[in-house]
Amino acid sequence: MITFLISALAIAVSLAVIYFITVMLTVALKTRGDGYFARPLEDRRKMRAMIASHAVYIRPVFEWIAKYYRLKSIPVFYYQGVAGPFTMSSKRAYAATAAYVPQANDVFIATQMKCGTTWMQQVVFEVLYKGEGDLSDQGYRHMYALSPWIETSPNSSVPFDKAPLIGENKTRLIKTHMPAQLIQHSDQAKYIYVTRHPVSCFVSCLDFVHMLAGPLTPTREDLLKWYCSDQMLWGTWPDHVEGWWRRSEAHDNVLFVHYEEMKNDLAAVVDRVAGFLDVQLSDSQKHNVVEKSGFSYMREHEEHFEMFAPNVFSVSEKDGRFMKSGALERFKDASESESSAIKQMCRQRLANARYPINTYYPDVLGDVSKKKAENGVPVT
Repeated sequence: MITFLISALAIAVSLAVIYFITVMLTVALKTRGDGYFARPLEDRRKMRAMIASHAVYIRPVFEWIAKYYRLKSIPVFYYQGVAGPFTMSSKRAYAATAAYVPQANDVFIATQMKCGTTWMQQVVFEVLYKGEGDLSDQGYRHMYALSPWIETSPNSSVPFDKAPLIGENKTRLIKTHMPAQLIQHSDQAKYIYVTRHPVSCFVSCLDFVHMLAGPLTPTREDLLKWYCSDQMLWGTWPDHVEGWWRRSEAHDNVLFVHYEEMKNDLAAVVDRVAGFLDVQLSDSQKHNVVEKSGFSYMREHEEHFEMFAPNVFSVSEKDGRFMKSGALERFKDASESESSAIKQMCRQRLANARYPINTYYPDVLGDVSKKKAENGVPVT
């Protein structure tokens, strides 16, 4: 009898493992590239529901595992000293990105992760279509069905070579988190870089990692160490910002924008982007661009802006929304010790930098103008 029970238990465990692996692989294969993003909305909803139906059984297992084991850091590889996301990209993809020669119709949206990438993609998309951009089933369906994420292609968005050319000028709208030294510069292409307060960036990264790793997410302490080290994906915040700031100083076809500027006066940023892209907008067209690029609109239509395809962890989160609060005050969700460690890291790495952090984020330097800095109002 005991032998029978042991055998039955072994079979049950084996079947459970096979089930977990089958579900995880099936989800990964079905959502690879634009396998999810290019589907009609109703199909995407059905796919999310299917994944959620399996997550009910799979997540509790990982929650049990997490009692005994959690990741210590994010799995990475390194290319020329820059960390890359092991589960999304590869050295080969990084090398291909670094070797890519930008074309005249390329517009790059470059950011460190969680600094307003998708938001700026929507701004540019609507500017190019003068407020008439269409992400419905009759249009492009999803931001990542039209905008390739170059260094993860063909895994996490429409494959680069399949990306549609959009707007009157047949523009290729390219997303990247690559540091400046790994993106070739061309005087013919255009580049828009967005950054945000480094502590707010950290807090937003916590949300992102949790939706990918679920119960196995590293502790906040371990994630803080990761964020402040060269293990940080695409490089640390100060290194990333400094590289792109220098690029913007050296070239007129690089526009540098702060997330806080977008929150405080989106209309002014739309004007800057439209002028940068040589697009003339009427008052009504500008109104539509601002309206459709606002947080309220994007949250209401969040199913067109998810940054990654659903997985068993993201669909089972209590708050699995990609569009969170969008607030300027995300830094308030960091502890005093976390904020202090991040600011110290920034001070050390920006000691001899050209980026004027004292202008945009003087609180990082301990300036008394803390409130102004955290609200994104440049101190002059």
